[in-house]
Amino acid sequence: MASHYGIQEVFEGDNPVVDIVAVHGLNGDPIKTWTTDKTQRFWLADKEMLPKNISNARMLSFGYDASVTAFLGRTSSDTILQHAHTLVAELVADRQLEGALNRPIIFVCHSLGGIVVKRALAYSASRTSKLIQHLHSIFVSTYAILFLGTPHQGSDKAKLASTSRKMVDAMVPSKLFDTDGQLLEALKEGSETLQNVTDMFAPLMKNFRIYFFWEQEKTDFGTTRKYVVKEHSAAPILDDTERAGLPYDHRNMCRFESRTSPGYRLVIAALMTYTLNAPSTIAQRWISASETLKAKRATEAAELMQ
Repeated sequence: MASHYGIQEVFEGDNPVVDIVAVHGLNGDPIKTWTTDKTQRFWLADKEMLPKNISNARMLSFGYDASVTAFLGRTSSDTILQHAHTLVAELVADRQLEGALNRPIIFVCHSLGGIVVKRALAYSASRTSKLIQHLHSIFVSTYAILFLGTPHQGSDKAKLASTSRKMVDAMVPSKLFDTDGQLLEALKEGSETLQNVTDMFAPLMKNFRIYFFWEQEKTDFGTTRKYVVKEHSAAPILDDTERAGLPYDHRNMCRFESRTSPGYRLVIAALMTYTLNAPSTIAQRWISASETLKAKRATEAAELMQ
């Protein structure tokens, strides 16, 4: 599993103008999360799917330890931050080697992968000092984010813990935990971390095109069927954002069998629009960011002379 950690390039088009970065969620995998069970169709790299619709993009997938304790345990605040730091560092390194530090980025996140991306962008936004300003490039270059089933709202700690529990039941074998009490105690503490990350990201949202997707099918838990992340949490109604439902359960809402699969055209149309519009917007943003950083360096130099 560790060999799947880090950034993987899964497809590169001709003269790519954007990097599309997929980030999986709880108990996920950089390939399997996006691959159908029956036909093993990996739509992000299958030449008959995303690459056929968007031939001028580079497709990357980020892998990391997405165990329950990493996301939702007592140390979740530390581990989510570590994953966010690693995502930023890996992306910067990969894009430096490609000579593409200024290339626009579009994130596609499933479930709690959206939490990692939100924390990563908050971290990158704050990296403006001279020696580490290269880390700021991820924030500057990010044009759009597609959130598939990410829990964005949950001011009620108990409700967010309940949502987290349903994610565990849907994505992780129950044998990993001995008792419900042990798990729920961890989820209550972890849920506070999820809410804190969402609050941290809120002031940055105006910088990005954002599309929220929610699950329209309930997940089968054996004795009952429930939504894992409800519509109001997965797709809050906010100004200047887009939202739509996908006709799948939580686990399968990020998988498509073919270009005619329900929901596929919705997701691809958004990616195509963002790919078309991102280069000019991000080019202007880089001009502005460079001027801001230059002024910051001049101010710092003047202060040293005093």
